[in-house]
Formats: sequence, structure tokens, C-alpha cells
Amino acid sequence: MKKVLIAVIITALAIGTIHAKEMVAGPQRPTLVSDHGQRYISTREVPPHQFSVAPVSIMESYYDYMVGNYNGLPLYVVPESAGGGYMLTYHGARTNSTASTARRVYYAYISNTGSILGSNEITNFTNREGYSTLAVDPISGKPLYAWHTEVNGSAAVADVQFTSDAFIDGLTGLFNDFVYSIDNTITITSPSGVTSTNNEFIWPTTVIGPSPVAGKRRVYVVGRNYVSGAVGAPSENPYFAFADFDGNDIEQGTQLVWSFTHIPEMDNWNADSVNWRRPFHAICVDNSGNLYYVGYHSAYVGTGADAVEIVEPDLDVFKCSNYGQGTWEYFGSNSDLPSVNPLNYFVDTNNNNLPYTNEQMRWTITNSSHLNAVVDDEGKIHCAAIWALGNTDNSYWPSFQVVKEFTFDTITDEFQIKEIYPQTADPAGVFQPWDIVAPWGDIDATDPVSGSPLFELGWPFPYWDDTAEDSAMMFHYNNTKISEANDNGQMVCVWQDSYRARQINANQDEDYAAFSNTPEIYISVTPDNGDHWSQPIVLNNVETPQFAGLKPMWVYPANKVKFTGMEGLHKKGKIGLMFYDDNTWGSFSSAPPVHPINDGGRVMFTEIEVVFPLGVANDDNSIVPIATMLQQNYPNPFNPTTTISFNMPKAGNAKLSVYNVKGQLVKTLVNGTKASGSNSVVWNGDDNSGNSVTSGIYFYKLATNGKTETRKMMLMK
Repeated sequence: MKKVLIAVIITALAIGTIHAKEMVAGPQRPTLVSDHGQRYISTREVPPHQFSVAPVSIMESYYDYMVGNYNGLPLYVVPESAGGGYMLTYHGARTNSTASTARRVYYAYISNTGSILGSNEITNFTNREGYSTLAVDPISGKPLYAWHTEVNGSAAVADVQFTSDAFIDGLTGLFNDFVYSIDNTITITSPSGVTSTNNEFIWPTTVIGPSPVAGKRRVYVVGRNYVSGAVGAPSENPYFAFADFDGNDIEQGTQLVWSFTHIPEMDNWNADSVNWRRPFHAICVDNSGNLYYVGYHSAYVGTGADAVEIVEPDLDVFKCSNYGQGTWEYFGSNSDLPSVNPLNYFVDTNNNNLPYTNEQMRWTITNSSHLNAVVDDEGKIHCAAIWALGNTDNSYWPSFQVVKEFTFDTITDEFQIKEIYPQTADPAGVFQPWDIVAPWGDIDATDPVSGSPLFELGWPFPYWDDTAEDSAMMFHYNNTKISEANDNGQMVCVWQDSYRARQINANQDEDYAAFSNTPEIYISVTPDNGDHWSQPIVLNNVETPQFAGLKPMWVYPANKVKFTGMEGLHKKGKIGLMFYDDNTWGSFSSAPPVHPINDGGRVMFTEIEVVFPLGVANDDNSIVPIATMLQQNYPNPFNPTTTISFNMPKAGNAKLSVYNVKGQLVKTLVNGTKASGSNSVVWNGDDNSGNSVTSGIYFYKLATNGKTETRKMMLMK
């Protein structure tokens, strides 16, 4: 175990969160500061895409924080047999009133063409409501909703309320009786023998799975404990309600019969008076009637400045067989991935600035409190999250955070960590931001002034300023979401990135001045259940005409991609997105607010159609496998000319381009049809205007037959 400095971010949040019942930031890993250069070198092609539904406004809202669900997807595809389109839910406020009842829960029904067919409040109560969730019955197409609501307008206790929509002949808003699926407070006795009577399970998520009753489905609603555990810090042990239904039950308003379960081991976590564990988990079900609670947790002995990290598996899968009525099993693994310290760049500021050793460097899951979990059509659970570069002292560098996923094979009970973005082409390695092109195991480029490594970096958050929210922005604002797989294995992972805005606002890099007010949406797709993730599609208000004037926050993909056919060997699919267009960037509704005026924004919907990249199952058998297409240039280093050779797997269009260390195009060497086999071209060290370039590191990239490879070279004059 290692002693670490823990930042307790509770006091400043207390006023806002006690009433609002937002997720409270408990102890967090300490952050470290690093100065760094940067560059962006795209090593894979972005999938072709176009808007099938331009952004459309659903409602103006003055509640501008996490408008969807913390740990689920609030946007669902409606089966074509039930009329098609999308159902969605969100919380919002029609006015900027500070009254306690201002926040309500809403629904909307969007047609296949983007028309709003229904949109309104779900209830006619005056209670404060929030964090609504829904699931759409895959058989009848009827939506089922849950949310938490403060009882009788009181902030003292919140219950989880539930309803369903009869949804007859395309007419939505036909809500059945509002019932409490979780009626707080609830008494829990942990296996360790500790009984607590004030447990309050809120922040619900709803999923639908098969039922043991013939002709029925089973709906599950999970709530997370808002009440702090025995050590006085949040430890959100869950409570599950479940009931069986069919389309007739919903259409006729039949009262559902609820049963309940909870996870004994997590009840022990909450009751532990010495060890503190903070879980971030999500619910999912498979087609065999197994219920899962999936995510990760951090663990310490005690809380506060003297907390000590507990070294234990941090990736969690809790499994309950027999449709939620069986015994809970636990499966765990470690999120750590290896790294090194390039040029001894990373130093221990608490130990005379001595460099960390390679053995101390690691990537670890972090800042992913709002993840979700899904099961693909091959029986694997997927959970997308953020990994940060850190060290064995449990601290990390915020500038070095990337998006990965962990999967759990429900057949073999095996975990695997897979890269989403950025990715390495090194078959034996983990992505390292200073080594993104072959040859592997070295540093691609260094800053000519400082001599420090240059890095491929991102900032996978919807806001640029990590000092916002009393320096808990990364805890409160992260929102990485992943969709289920459709019947064709298509999935999507969506997150936001504000790297370019951070460069101008925090680092005063004028190259990014146009992005000073620009949160960006990143969309990575896979055609084969996550075996291959694409280079992300990027939507923003600078480069995407349809997003001109928009500031997208809190972005959620639909639960599934709509398969729309084939384009040659490529699958196509439509991806629905719900987001909040923030009038002033940053949340006012959370505490402390980022800006002083509640000027609101709009809840929005859009849809894009994507041509998915090829996966293994779709590879063209006529392509002859070649281990490496792009060869190392010769000579290297060179002055003034060098020859670049490349192998074409088959005849086709090829594009060979040279980039500088900032990712800017320098020279296009080849852009046309090339014969199969060996090809070569000479670069004279000039740019597209015929001007000689300066000495330094350059990168050359070949794109052909849907594949890309990148290598580096050095010009020395």
C-alpha cells in the first residue's frame, strides 16, 4: 500500500448537492503538472458520414448539468414494427427560477425523419425530479421510465418513481399510474452484521431483459445509495427492483409486481468503518437471464489527507444469475497497463524532482464516474472509460488521458482492455503518446528548444478548465458512453473532447484561437462488436456546418445503431444523438457554478449516417496479406532527398503524404492509382508550394484500400 495525498472535495459542494442530490465528489487521486509540446498525427481514416437529421431543438431548458442519465443511455431506438424513430428522456427546467421544484423530467418521441411527434413533462406533480432513465420494450416498442423525485417537495428523502407509456398507434404520452419502484428509506443488513436504516437509493437506471415467465420481459431498475457509508464518504451500494410485463400489461395499465435484490459484497463496502471504496458502476443484462453490475472502484484505508491506497482489483463485474433471483458472484481484474518514462521526462516533485522509473509508470482507469455498460451480440460486456497516465504513488498527469474500454467475456469470465482512441499500431504494445508511429520503442520527436518529447494528446471532457467545480470538473463532467451491439455487430462509443479549447484558454496557444468556445463531440464506431474501433468522427461548431453556433454538452448516443444496408463491403448505420446546446459554456446548475447567470440552453437531437470501416469478417479475400505496406525511407536521416517505398496489397488508389510534427500537411507525394506490389517515390524536402522545408522530424502516411500506415523520418541540413 502507498500513502497518497487525497483531495476531499465535499465542503464546497455541500450547499448545492444536499438539496439537488447530485453525485458528490469524494476523495480523488492527486494530479500532477507537466509542460509539454503537442501534435496530432492521424494514423487511421475517419469513416465517411453525413447528417441524416440536422440538429433539431426539443426544448429550451435552464437546467444545464448532466441532462440525461448518469450511468445509462436516455435515448432509445423504437422498433420499426412499433413506428420507428427514437424515444428519449431528460431532466430540465422551463424557467430560470431558483424554486426547489424547477427541475422536472421530460420525454420526447422523434420520428425517423427527425420530426418531434411528442414532447412534454412526464408527470403533472410539483415535486423536484431528476436523472430520468428509460428502456424501450424490444417486442412491443413501449417505453418504460424511472427517475428520482423528492417526496412531497421535500429535499429530505427522494424515491425512485416508475411509469410506462401505453404508446398506442404512435400516440405517446399515455402514461400509466406513477408508482414507487424503490420506496426510500430502506433498511439493509450487510453480511458483516451492520444494519443501516436510512439508505436512500436514487440516480436510477433502467434496462429490459428476458423473463422466466413465458411471453414476458423483465424490467430492472437500479438505484444507488446517496447516503454516505460508515467512513463518512460516498459508497454507492445499489438496490435493484424488477418486475415482469408484456405489451398488453403496459397497454392496459396493469400494476406490475416488484421484487428486490441487492449485492451483499457492496453492502459490506458501505458498512465498512475502516476501508473506503467508491464504486462507479452500471447495470446490464444478457439474453440468458443474467443480471450484471459493471464498472470500477477506488479503494483506501480511511479518507482525507492520510488515506492509504488499497492495492486490489479495481475492475468489477457482479453477476446475478436466474433473472436477478440468484446468488451474486464477483469477478475482478486490474486496470493497470504498463508505460515508461521517456527521456526521464516525468519527475517526482515530492522527491527532489527525481525521475520516476519505468517500473513506476502506469496507465490506470480514472475520472469515469458516468460510464455505462452493455452486452454485445457475442456475449461480451463492454464498458468504455478514461485511462490516465500515472504512477505507483497513485497520482496522475491530467494532460495524458485516453479512451479505452474493458470487456468481460461472460462465457470464459475473462477481462480484456482494448484501445478506442488513440490507438497504437504496435502489435506488442500499449499506446504511448510519444511513440505513435513505427519503428516502435523509441521517441518519435522532441521539442527543438526544451528537448522534451512531443506527444499526441487529447482532453476527453466536455469542458476545458479542470479547476472548475472546485477542481472537481473531471469528476463531474466526464461522460463516456457506449451503445449496445445491433444484430450486425455495429456499436458506437461517444465522448467529448476540449483539447483545442484548452490549448487556447489554458495554454494561450493562438494556433487554436478559433476553438476557444468549442466543445467537440467524438464518435468512434465498430462494425464487429468492438474488435476494431475507428478513428473518431469529430463534430464541432468550427468545422461542422450543421453545428455552427452550437455548444454541445452532455452527449448521449442511442442505445443501438440503426443498420441501413451495405455500401460495397462496408456496413452502414444511423447513429442518433441527444445533447444539450449550452448558451454559456459550463454548468450553472451544479455547485459552484462555472458562470454567474443562468441563461440556459436547448435539449437537442441529431442523427448521422456512417459508413463503417471494414472488420475482420468483412476483409476482402482478394487482398494479399502484407505485413507492412510502408517501408522506412532511405537514407534516413537525409539531405536533401530520400526515397520512400511502399507495397500495394492490390491495385488501387493510394495517397502518400508528408506531415510536420504539428500534424500539418507539408507535401502530397502520391494521390492516384498505383499497381499492386512495390512502388517508390522520391521526396526532395520541399512543400506543396515548392519551398524547401527546415531540418527536423517529419512523418509520412500511406492510405490505401481502407488501411493506413505512418512512419517518421529526419531531414538534417
